[in-house]
Amino acid sequence: MAQAAKRYTTAYKKGVANSNFRMTLDKEKILEALKQVYDPEIPVDIVNLGLVYEIRVEGEKVYVKMTTTGPDCPFRNLVTAQVEGVIRTIEGVKDVLVELTYDPPWALEMVSQEGRRMMGWWY
Repeated sequence: MAQAAKRYTTAYKKGVANSNFRMTLDKEKILEALKQVYDPEIPVDIVNLGLVYEIRVEGEKVYVKMTTTGPDCPFRNLVTAQVEGVIRTIEGVKDVLVELTYDPPWALEMVSQEGRRMMGWWY
């Protein structure tokens, strides 16, 4: 857990946006920012784990629908706080809403090819 928290803290301090220009918010920028948030128990970011189900950008507001690896995940509050914090570092974001859902429940099949590579799964 300490390693994931350290990665988050470093990413949060660096920020994701370059303050020299005005960025247009889009889903790709949000996804790239979310790749800085790691599951505290698995050394893979939440995007490549398949935990992010939906992203909506409405002006300066960002909505993220996501899950955790299980409904009893003891780190759900930590992960959602990190998601909100990382998104807030993006220039132009004024409001963030993170919704947790367990429908559909997360499954190993949701892990991306990159995530599988990160875990050492070569299939």
